[in-house]
Amino acid sequence: MSEDLREMLTDGAVHEGDIVTGEVTAVDDSGVTVALSHGFEGHISPQELSALPGTEPAQVLAVGDNVTAVVVKVDMESGQVTLSKHRAQQADAWNRMQELLESQETFEVVVRDVVKGGLVADVGVRAFIPASLVDRRFVEDLNEFKGQTLRVKVVEVDAEKNKLILSRRAVLEEEQEQRAHDLMSHLEPGQVVEGVVQRLTDFGAFVDVGGADGLVHISELSYSHVDHPSDVVKEGDHVQVRVLRVDPDAGRISLSMKAAQPEPWEQYATQYHAGDVVQGTVKRVVDFGAFVELQPGLEGLVHVSQISNEHVAHPGDVLEPGQEVTVRILSVEPDRRRISLSMREPSAAPAEAASSNRRREPRRQPERQVEAPSSGTGATLGDLFGDLFKK
Repeated sequence: MSEDLREMLTDGAVHEGDIVTGEVTAVDDSGVTVALSHGFEGHISPQELSALPGTEPAQVLAVGDNVTAVVVKVDMESGQVTLSKHRAQQADAWNRMQELLESQETFEVVVRDVVKGGLVADVGVRAFIPASLVDRRFVEDLNEFKGQTLRVKVVEVDAEKNKLILSRRAVLEEEQEQRAHDLMSHLEPGQVVEGVVQRLTDFGAFVDVGGADGLVHISELSYSHVDHPSDVVKEGDHVQVRVLRVDPDAGRISLSMKAAQPEPWEQYATQYHAGDVVQGTVKRVVDFGAFVELQPGLEGLVHVSQISNEHVAHPGDVLEPGQEVTVRILSVEPDRRRISLSMREPSAAPAEAASSNRRREPRRQPERQVEAPSSGTGATLGDLFGDLFKK
């Protein structure tokens, strides 16, 4: 060490605890070398670069960067000044995080690591983003976020416990609310738009229609009877929906998938005529018969009396939902939107009718003949007394 430098150190030009600024001249696995004023050279070890253990120097600084650090130690013999970047940032970082908590301002962080339960970032102090606050929906693999820059908000600050909690979900939800508000101001009942199925419930499906989720009630999923939404759609499906109602104050959008499709009667009913024999699927069984689907959303009724040539006590004794059946069309009534069907054998009807006619035909009485008492002759009274009657 030169006498001038030793003298400067002795005179106290650099003190422990000072905040100094310098230019990075070298970066390697052992740390970062910083050129300070008055010819001093400082060194920042990997442990003093970041609030996150295990951070590599090249992840934090590069040659030519300006860095502010606190003087940790001055070695009078070697003239080496030990610096700490993260210690210089801590006090300011906690103050800034408290201000951001109060203002709820959005800012950016770089994800440095993925740990059990969430993500870790360095904002001068260690910041943690719990898995539940990473996205609006469950994220199966958090590793996809490592190295990414995320926009977040502060949700909790506790400097004494060294605890800082950030949330990306809060930012996403705020953005989604704004998009929903903008969207609702433009959506009108009757519009047909494309959406993406986001999630399913027992009572319907939520569909994103460009920034806001609308509900397709289970009764609006299809013209056919639907037991559960998963029978019709799955998450991620792209679907056409018609807007039924928009309620900006409540933040609700009511949608219909079936209303965005051609009405089954208009699409299919003209294809069917009385006497046609067609295939169908039993959809529902009720006390008075069974509803058979001929086309999606187009059903006809097989009355209990038309299920079989034999007597049927209850339709459920013969039919069940999902069963494929052959039916004959008895009548098509477009005005009443009704199709009557039969599963009875057509050939049995004439025979039964003939039998019924026979039962209704009056019985003819046979001509009565008067016979003589049996005499063994086989002669009739006419034969015996015919001449007498002539006289």
